[in-house]
Amino acid sequence: MIGVLIVDDHKLMREGLKQLFDGEDGIVVSGEARDGEEILEFLQNKTADLVLLDVTMPGIHGAELVKKIKKLPNSPPILMLSMHNESSVVISMLKAGASGYMTKDSSPQDLLSAVRKVAAGGRFIAGDIAENIAFEAGSATTMQLHELLTGRELVILRMLGKGQKVIEIARELNISSKTVSTHKARLMQKMYLDSDVKLMQYAIAHGMAD
Repeated sequence: MIGVLIVDDHKLMREGLKQLFDGEDGIVVSGEARDGEEILEFLQNKTADLVLLDVTMPGIHGAELVKKIKKLPNSPPILMLSMHNESSVVISMLKAGASGYMTKDSSPQDLLSAVRKVAAGGRFIAGDIAENIAFEAGSATTMQLHELLTGRELVILRMLGKGQKVIEIARELNISSKTVSTHKARLMQKMYLDSDVKLMQYAIAHGMAD
């Protein structure tokens, strides 16, 4: 059973989400909060399997709130649910520690799928948002998905973008093919890329395939 903590400053939104989850097998509402202070107090005394969190609320909110939640012992994964779909907002939430991002105009089924995936330890981002981020060249001040990667993952992304095979990368970096494959799987998950084709497209769009 997935216990969801709903955090939104609008009562109508909280009630609608509770109705959605109440009719769904395997999901239960563990609690609700109206702002950052309430959610931090809740998590210090109770548990939840997932936090469904709005971006903009009174008081502490956004990336600052996500970071505070992640600093708590045994903090649950966080799925953002917001009206904001700007790439910079999405990336800042992911960099702060959120595991997923959905907009409030997402379908109920997409939201339920996201809740299950994030609660299970995965990552989820709405398809249209992921596509916008992945292929938006942006300005010098726009954060990009590859900024979520570790140094080694970024090196492997660039090598994959140049068309190098896993075995070639392993030989050049003096590591095993299994290690390269693990890094590849992790970087694709972090960047919400579900195929080698999309990985190559991203690398080309961001000048990593030269």
